[in-house]
Amino acid sequence: MPVPRVVAPGIEGPEDVIVDGAGRILAGAADGRIWRFALPEAPGGDVRPEAVAHTGGRPLGLEAVPGGGLLVCDAERGLLRADPETGAVDTLADEAAGAPLRFCSNTAAASDGTVYFTVSSRRYGLEDWLGDILEHTGTGLLLRLRPGGEPEVLLDGLQFANGVALAPDESFVAVAETGAYRVSRYWLTGPRAGRHDILADGLPGFPDNISRDADGVFWIALAAPRRPGLGWLHRRSPSVRRAAWAAARRVRPRPSRTLRVLAVGADGGIVRDLRCGGSPYRMVTSVSRRGAHLVMGSLVEGGIAVSELPPLVGDAEWPVQ
Repeated sequence: MPVPRVVAPGIEGPEDVIVDGAGRILAGAADGRIWRFALPEAPGGDVRPEAVAHTGGRPLGLEAVPGGGLLVCDAERGLLRADPETGAVDTLADEAAGAPLRFCSNTAAASDGTVYFTVSSRRYGLEDWLGDILEHTGTGLLLRLRPGGEPEVLLDGLQFANGVALAPDESFVAVAETGAYRVSRYWLTGPRAGRHDILADGLPGFPDNISRDADGVFWIALAAPRRPGLGWLHRRSPSVRRAAWAAARRVRPRPSRTLRVLAVGADGGIVRDLRCGGSPYRMVTSVSRRGAHLVMGSLVEGGIAVSELPPLVGDAEWPVQ
C-alpha cells in the first residue's frame, strides 16, 4: 500500500470514518463532534471540514442511512441518530437487557430500517479497552433494534465485539471479534437463520471496524498486528490476566506503526491484504473504500488517512498484496 497522506489534521481521534451517499467523508471525533467534508480529487486540494453534529459524548461507529440521517454508536450515550443538516441528535437506545448501553461500538442498518450494533465490553469502557483485550472477558454483544422495538441480544459472549456489516443480500450480519482475531457471522435468513458461525478466522491482527463497498467486499481495519504471548495469557487463570492488565495500565504500550487492512469476500476469503510498514499513521481502526481510494481513521491520530488502491486486475478480481 502506498504511504497514506493525512487530511483534516484537526479532527482528533476519528475512530470510524465512512463515506456517505454523496461521496463525502464523515468522522466522529474525540471531542464529541461529527465532521463532514468532501475529499479533493487531486492531492493537496483544499479540505474544509464542517462540524455537522455534537453527540455530547464520544462517537465511535457511524452508519449513513437513506434520507441523509446518520446512526452513531456513542461510547458514553448509546445508540443515537444524528441529522447532519440540522445538527439534531436523538437517542435510539441507551439500555439493553436491563443494563445501560456501555461502550456501544459499531452499527449497520438494513433496508427495512432494522439496526444491528455492538457493545464491545460490559466490564470496561473506552478508556480501558486494553483491559478487556488482556483479560479476555468475553462480554461483548451483538444486538438488533427493529423499528419501534427494543434492543434484543443476538449474540453474547463475544470477545470484544467491534465492527458490524451486512451481507450484500442481507442474509447475514458480520461482526468483528477483536480479541479473538476473527469475524463472526450471524445468519438472518435461510435455513441457518438464527445461527452463527465464523466468516474469517485466524486474522493476522486485531480486526476493528468493518465496511462494505459497492462490490460487496468487506473492508476490515486491523488496528494492530498480533501480539506475541497474548494467546498464552488468554489461557492463564483470570487472576493472572487481571495482573497483566494492572501492569499494562501503568505503562501503556505504544501503537504499532504498521498499517494494514484486509478485503474479504462474502464467502470469507481474503481477496486483498494491504499493508504499509513504518506508516506515520498509527492504529488504524476503520477503513472505507471511496472509488480508487481508501479512507482510514484512527482512535489515536489526528486527521484522516487517504491511500490510493493499486490497479484492479481483471473484471472484479484483486490480487492479494
